[in-house]
Amino acid sequence: MQKISASILCLLLLSLPALAQQQGRWTEQQARDWYARQPWLVGSNYNPANAINQLEMWQADSFDPVQIDKELGWAEDLGMNTMRVFLHDLLWQQDPNGFKKRIDLFLDICKKHKIRPMLVLFDSVWDPNPQLGKQRAPKPGVHNSGWMQGPGARALQDEKQYSRLESYVKGVIAAFAKDRRVLAWDMWNEPDNMNGSSYGKLEPANKSALVEVLLPRVFEWARSANPSQPLTAGIWRGDWSSDDNLMSIDKIMLSNSDIISFHNYDDPAKFEQSIRWLHRYNRPILCTEYMARGNKSTFEGSLPIAKKYNVAAINWGFVQGRTQTHLPWDSWQHPYTDREPAVWFHEIFRQDGSPYRTEEVQLIRRLTGKAATVRMTR
Repeated sequence: MQKISASILCLLLLSLPALAQQQGRWTEQQARDWYARQPWLVGSNYNPANAINQLEMWQADSFDPVQIDKELGWAEDLGMNTMRVFLHDLLWQQDPNGFKKRIDLFLDICKKHKIRPMLVLFDSVWDPNPQLGKQRAPKPGVHNSGWMQGPGARALQDEKQYSRLESYVKGVIAAFAKDRRVLAWDMWNEPDNMNGSSYGKLEPANKSALVEVLLPRVFEWARSANPSQPLTAGIWRGDWSSDDNLMSIDKIMLSNSDIISFHNYDDPAKFEQSIRWLHRYNRPILCTEYMARGNKSTFEGSLPIAKKYNVAAINWGFVQGRTQTHLPWDSWQHPYTDREPAVWFHEIFRQDGSPYRTEEVQLIRRLTGKAATVRMTR
């Protein structure tokens, strides 16, 4: 065995505290310093129009870089600089090397369009029984009829599968831990969502208890890969005005997140109230879901407030497509099979790239500064 020189040993010992700190939760100052280096972050939750869910987006036989390149070009034209994009544990189980290559290609396309995405590892919303392979067709007239949870209910209830989930988290983050093309990692979307209006009867009765145990472990797995990007998980409902009012899952998400993220599909006053509630954490704030026109959550209402407070704004939906999230949530009870909704719920563009509302596109471009840039180059 080679001897380690005293000088090298000294350097190694001096680096240990920094390394240990980096592997733990970021300090408030580290988080604020990171955010100070970012532009005002604006984007959408992104799934290409020709994919019904994250499996269809990423599987080898349906991954479509040409479609993604086209649509992200529209995002660049709006001045968007981030996208929130969902991954899935089954894709890692199926073909980890192939999945990494497709993520790498996706990140190249993002870089081409000056977009740094936030990647989401798990999701507890919609269908709790995901399966690989050809995905089903959309249910006529129904919002997000084919979106899949990850992990599914079966894996969530089977602790023997947790080692597989651990390999996924560690593997995908380690592959891109130092990659400047990745903005941040979102551990778990709405982890305790029981999907009462859709799949509630298929959900484990103890789902909330299960995710409260598993989510801290997911954060630990992620940190063990020593990512250079921040970790987060977004709180999504309830009263956040004081720690005493927080639900237990909210406390887990907030206490483990490097940066604070939240969802708000309410009117502008409630959107602003949420931001003010979260200021006490002294960390960057990112709204990772908003904009549901039929619920009084709009670009014109929320986006100027987000800019006022320098809060990242990532709306749900980008292009109308197989997810059908331009349809309202109530389409699960009353499918829009014989009519169009009076107003689109989500989405910015039609599939041909034309905007649903021209005034919204103009607003986004004005607030991101893209409109001024375009005028200067003409």
